[in-house]
Amino acid sequence: MNYNIKKIKLDFPIFKKKINKKKFVYLDNASTSQKPKIVIKKQSEFYKKQYSSINRGIYKLSNINSNYLEEIRIKIAKFINAKSPEEIIFTNNTTESINFISNSLTEKNINKNNNIIISIMEHHSNIIPWYILSNKIGFNIKIWNINNKGELNLNNLIELIDKNTKIISITHLSNVLGTLNPIEKIISIVKKYNIISIIDGAQAISHKIIDVQKIKCDFYLFSGHKLYAPTGTGIIYAKKKIINKLNNWKTGGGIISNIDIKNNNIKKIEFINPPWKFEPGTQNIESIIGLGTAIDYINKININNIINHEKKIINYTLKKLKLIKNIEIYGSKKKTAIISFNIKNIHCYDIGVLLDQNGISIRTGNQCAIPLIKHYNTTGVCRLSIGMYTSKNDINKFIYTIKKIIKRLK
Repeated sequence: MNYNIKKIKLDFPIFKKKINKKKFVYLDNASTSQKPKIVIKKQSEFYKKQYSSINRGIYKLSNINSNYLEEIRIKIAKFINAKSPEEIIFTNNTTESINFISNSLTEKNINKNNNIIISIMEHHSNIIPWYILSNKIGFNIKIWNINNKGELNLNNLIELIDKNTKIISITHLSNVLGTLNPIEKIISIVKKYNIISIIDGAQAISHKIIDVQKIKCDFYLFSGHKLYAPTGTGIIYAKKKIINKLNNWKTGGGIISNIDIKNNNIKKIEFINPPWKFEPGTQNIESIIGLGTAIDYINKININNIINHEKKIINYTLKKLKLIKNIEIYGSKKKTAIISFNIKNIHCYDIGVLLDQNGISIRTGNQCAIPLIKHYNTTGVCRLSIGMYTSKNDINKFIYTIKKIIKRLK
């Protein structure tokens, strides 16, 4: 199939915008992705014609929307090849998902004599929750380091594992290095030791076909807003055999089947079945509907076509960047959608500001990954990250502007 980048770009209204009177080039997709007009339209129509609460009313609109959300749960399950839609839990984002899973698991599965494994390339969202819990419970956090290629060595993982290792929580795709970790190989190792596996798929979900049955992880987590969907949607995939063992981290309305009070005391509270027992309060209905629409849009273009396009763009970008004098590109030579770099003697913030003046958006700073940034003996990096709508023209403008900035700041 011919990948019609011009048509795809037209599907995203924001690209009609000018930044500082310059054509808008968006290269910060690892932070969040732009939204196609079909998603925007669907949300708007929901507010205009269909809005109501869900799972609470017997009236028509409430029933329609309740059923609609369950259809989207099925759609998401198919998108990542989960066995059942009952393995899909709605949250607000990946950060909340990690907090939920970490708190739910540690209550029954970890004590002060145990340890967990995370890697040095984790986003803060996959570091801080574990650190706070380790201070409360007393378990140890082991850090899996990277080699000089910016990759994780599987032999080092085996050295870290001992009889007290209970959990591994690791990113699928580094938000700094663009390194795609060998998740299937990692899972095959930790399964031998009955270690629970949690995969942060926030970056990988929009750049790779995700098949949770093939990966064989216990949990896979991602956010809708990086998948061309609205903010406020997170997804937890949890294997059915483990989802029933989870405790509620958040509680509230809509998840209770019975409360038993005797002699002015609460004697018993009964929850409804999972996954619904983990979704208290009113859900972010309109954003979940937007997520379902975004998946339809991706399926229409075909994820394989998107992946092939992005491979060509990221390889083209790498080739162009490597020709720039005094550039340092971090991590593995193999990149998926993300490149981080610095120019010698030029601060990353200066580059970011001057690119913005020319209508080009990138991310600068520590990327919410301070341990990894420190590993490379720097305080921040420039990060370029692409999406399905990134064109060669976007990259050419970026490269041309970078060269101009270097001449200006010499």
